[in-house]
Amino acid sequence: MKTPRILRGTALAAAVVLTAGTAGPVFAESGGARATVTNDGTAAVTDSGGKGHHPGKPGKPGKPGKPGKPVKPVKDESAKLRAAVTLHNVFDHLEGLQDAADANDGNRASGTPGYEASGQYIEDQLRRAGYKPVRQDFSYDQFAVTSEALEQTAPTATVYTAGTDFTTMTYSGAGDVTAPVSAVDINLSGDRVTTSGCEAEDFSGFAAGSIALMQRGECSFGIKAANAAAAGASGVVIFNQGDEVANDDRFGLVNGTLGEPSTIPVVGTTFAIGEALAGTDGVELRLNIDAGVQTTNSFNILADTPRGNADRTVVVGAHLDSVPVGPGINDNGSGSAAILETAIQLAETTKKHPLQNRVRFAFWGGEEDGLQGSNHYVEQLDQDGLDGTLANLNFDMLGSPNLVRFVYDGDGSAFPESDAPRPTGSDEIERIFEEYFAGQKLASAPTEFSGRSDYSAFILNDIPAGGLFSGAEGVKTEEEAAVFGGTAGEAYDPCYHQKCDDLGNINRRGLDQMSDAVAHAVLTFARTDADLRGGGDVRSKRLAPADVDLQFRGDEALK
Repeated sequence: MKTPRILRGTALAAAVVLTAGTAGPVFAESGGARATVTNDGTAAVTDSGGKGHHPGKPGKPGKPGKPGKPVKPVKDESAKLRAAVTLHNVFDHLEGLQDAADANDGNRASGTPGYEASGQYIEDQLRRAGYKPVRQDFSYDQFAVTSEALEQTAPTATVYTAGTDFTTMTYSGAGDVTAPVSAVDINLSGDRVTTSGCEAEDFSGFAAGSIALMQRGECSFGIKAANAAAAGASGVVIFNQGDEVANDDRFGLVNGTLGEPSTIPVVGTTFAIGEALAGTDGVELRLNIDAGVQTTNSFNILADTPRGNADRTVVVGAHLDSVPVGPGINDNGSGSAAILETAIQLAETTKKHPLQNRVRFAFWGGEEDGLQGSNHYVEQLDQDGLDGTLANLNFDMLGSPNLVRFVYDGDGSAFPESDAPRPTGSDEIERIFEEYFAGQKLASAPTEFSGRSDYSAFILNDIPAGGLFSGAEGVKTEEEAAVFGGTAGEAYDPCYHQKCDDLGNINRRGLDQMSDAVAHAVLTFARTDADLRGGGDVRSKRLAPADVDLQFRGDEALK
């Protein structure tokens, strides 16, 4: 899942960029396949590569239905698909992604050998299932930290630990400065609400050359840093606000982005460290940041079902990349593995009953660097491609150890204050997931429809979206623990964006349940003939009774 630490850059043009009205194709290499992506979003390859055998046991192939005619689904088709999408096979894919990281410096970050190995694994599995995967290449500017250090030089020598006590904000400037610290309009009492550094007037009397100490609050980190630089600050330390906010840690480490490059070094820290610095007379810090922007080349992997109406394409997406510090098995190997196994089993279970709508499985690159791959995909669609996208289903982190079965709040009922677009049909996607879980006698809860993951570009272009999420750095509440189990007061994923996000960081029972929900929703929207974007009701097209029970089958914010 995207964190504010990583650059939200602008995707650069690939070899050829497709825009509305563009007649020519984009060519990309996909292993041994020559790929063509047309501007309406249609993908084709001239060489599909070799065939193989999926490690799971395939179902018996059925006779293909007649193309072009709607096929009435069998009553228990969803149950059959969910039974085929086993935890064993999903976990096999996670092991493949872990292997890719282990052989390549411990990560699968976009633009690295680990990401390339992950892509080859996905492509191989898709080809074995009969798909013709296509690579969609793109480039973007990426913020990278070479080294970072923060230490107190007076009155007491103290060395702070990167990643625990402080972190460099994305787009921080580089520099090595030692200077006294000056607090800027902070509030350490009551509710600790503050506009620290949000206005130029906050720096009245600020000594040029000092390091500005500011508190998280009502404006963006970028505004704070820009105002500090304009006031002559040599560096910035922004500490957490120190107030209670549901599902948001306002005491721990601030991990943020400035939105655009700063001319001075900027780091985030915890409330406790900020409070201590503010209460220490004569405090002086050394801030040493070596960071900058580099161009990264990456790719998305796209694979279409061979049948289904291309004018009603359901894009089923999960980001394939990890952060540089770890293998990213929950974030987001879990989502990638779930949609991969759904694709494999969908190819088997729908041989006899072809789909009404085309399904495009998308494995996005560059999500951790600012939703780069999904943004590029949507940007290259012309109007026909946009209009022909029925919906986007997004699956980002499905196996968090301290899991909650979160469903994106597509109707805005739980988070009415959210300012993200909610295209018509997003409410229906939410309802399908909620009804599915209810039918399984499993609780679910809404999570904010914020655009923080790869569905962002879709909703910004009026395409309905929805999906599942099991929690990241947020803290589980007492109420959530009472409903979902787990431990209140701890993060949903204690290894979020850390080296320990490996195979041992997966809640297997939770991943099994979420993978079944993925399969059910994919098939539901692949089968529906409802006018989803016009507000049509998909529920009447349910493919199996919602109460069909399947047993467990296995042992950065801007401000």
